[in-house]
Amino acid sequence: MILELADIRIQPGQQAAFDEAIQRGVTTVISKARGYRGFKVNKGVESPERYLLMIFWDTLEDHTIHFRQSPAFAEWRAIVGSFFAGPPQVEHFELLAKSQ
Repeated sequence: MILELADIRIQPGQQAAFDEAIQRGVTTVISKARGYRGFKVNKGVESPERYLLMIFWDTLEDHTIHFRQSPAFAEWRAIVGSFFAGPPQVEHFELLAKSQ
């Protein structure tokens, strides 16, 4: 399983609207994508315009090819893109260890 970690910064004062948009975008668009396995989203305490979106995929290609190169990616960006203060920083991770 692959973890996609997107570090998102939004424009100040848009938190309430973005809270709704990011959840709607994941549940209505991303959750239907091939290889999607779940998500978590955390919002900053000290930096309220910062969000960490974690999406779990079966494979790296499920995100980078099958989702990012599909029409669904444009749908997702139409929902959340106007809130971004800059391009999100996106990286992928493999699980090394976890607690019980």
